[in-house]
Amino acid sequence: MIAAGGALADLGVLLPHLAGVVVEDVEVSGTWLCVRAYPRAGDAACPRCGRSSGRVHSRYERRLADAAIGGRRVVIRLRVRRFFCAWPGCPAATFAEQVEGLTSRYARRSPPLAGMLAAVALALAGRAGARLARALGAVAGRSSLLRLIGALPDPHAGQVTILGVDDFALRRGHVYGTVLIDMDTHRPVDLLPDREAETLAAWLRDHPGTEVICRDRAGAYAAGARAGAPDAVQVADRWHMWHNLAEHVEKAVARHSACLRQEPAAAAPPVPDAGAAPDLEQAAVAAAAARTEERALVRRTRERYAAVQALRAQGKGIKPIMRELHLAKETVRRFARAASADELLARPRAGRPGILDEHKPYLHERWNAGCTNVLQLHAEITARGFRGSYGTVNLYLQPFRALGAAPPPRPAPPKVRDVTGWMLRHPDSLDADEQLKLEEALARCPHLDATKAYVASFAEMMTGRHGERLDAWIAAVDAGDLPDLHSFTTGLKHDHDAVLAGLTLEHSSGAVEGNVNRIKMIKRQMYGRAGFVLLRKRVLLAT
Repeated sequence: MIAAGGALADLGVLLPHLAGVVVEDVEVSGTWLCVRAYPRAGDAACPRCGRSSGRVHSRYERRLADAAIGGRRVVIRLRVRRFFCAWPGCPAATFAEQVEGLTSRYARRSPPLAGMLAAVALALAGRAGARLARALGAVAGRSSLLRLIGALPDPHAGQVTILGVDDFALRRGHVYGTVLIDMDTHRPVDLLPDREAETLAAWLRDHPGTEVICRDRAGAYAAGARAGAPDAVQVADRWHMWHNLAEHVEKAVARHSACLRQEPAAAAPPVPDAGAAPDLEQAAVAAAAARTEERALVRRTRERYAAVQALRAQGKGIKPIMRELHLAKETVRRFARAASADELLARPRAGRPGILDEHKPYLHERWNAGCTNVLQLHAEITARGFRGSYGTVNLYLQPFRALGAAPPPRPAPPKVRDVTGWMLRHPDSLDADEQLKLEEALARCPHLDATKAYVASFAEMMTGRHGERLDAWIAAVDAGDLPDLHSFTTGLKHDHDAVLAGLTLEHSSGAVEGNVNRIKMIKRQMYGRAGFVLLRKRVLLAT
């Protein structure tokens, strides 16, 4: 070991937390730096009674880890004293002295090191935090870091005037919690272990003073807010209203998806002398429809729909049908509510083009040029980027062999999700092709045209915060023949006051959604370690 002299002997100037001790010696050995010291004070105060004592009972050496200096790990060997308590009535016969800012009972780390490790743990939690701490010259295990987080006090919530409420998934689809946000500071004030109404009501009763509660459309939060803060104004978030509307619009488009496959009403009739192309085209369409009907999924859906509707006609409920047909409850409910099997088969898809769509014009051209070898055609389009199987190509080309020629390739009808997106977007954000396709789709179906008009008027009401138009809009929708939008207006009427406030006041849950996204990031870092308790500490304390 090498004794360090000179200015290093008085480290209290460089390290303020060592100001209360006298440094005797500093030794450097490899990657270690050892500081030997003893307290400056001649007496100490008893932690039980608070009286000062100067009567020494014994001495011993404490070993404290400190923050690294120059890449070297630091250990402080502090020679401390144990004192007799001078007051006879004190329950402590002896006590050990503590150096303010340097030591605390049972601690083996200095406050600077403990604070640094706590900050690392809040940012990265267990294993990742331990790896970073090791790189910074402070060795700490993952469990030690988690205990440091658990020992930190919760921040004081205080009075929250405008409160944001939303749920988040602890285990998606199974376990959910609730995050509460101070909308003035956009900081989380608490996390609740579930999303039950009574839990939220109890928190509101324990923290009075809330005047505005921003929430989504969940009924549990509405009930909890009414029970815990009956005088607070509930504000339904506009984004959630728009999201709910989008779901119902998508169902409406799916219900009328058959209209998307029809030709516009204004289309000109085929020219008689056009040759065999129109006949070929109609035959190809019929063959494609037949192939669709032969699919196992289509057959099974139609059979199940017929069975569910037959049992419903006999007066049976959802649960008896569920037991008799061995289907899930939600499946039976969906089949019972559907107006037809086609509505079930036209459920919204992801909107991606088919794997063969971009290669169909090439296949039609090559077939009419005389190449009818499916194996060769499959090899040619594979060289052009096709990644599907031989069977996919063969199934598509089978009707051409019976017809003797390939009809002109028909453009694929727009997807349900595409049409829904065009209806929900601002018209200025659509390009010329999307506007043309939307106009064609609306021309085919008056129900979709009416739906688009209602969506536009609701968007104008929401963005301009014209809440006074809400009742008239609901009445207009209810007077129309759009059952999917009727379901949406029914929900609006059940939550009328909060919806009206959301369409009138400036408050929204934008800050809540941002914090929910942050919770997802923190949750993925932790991989489930220590559960809800650790997650709550990190969300509330991490900056």
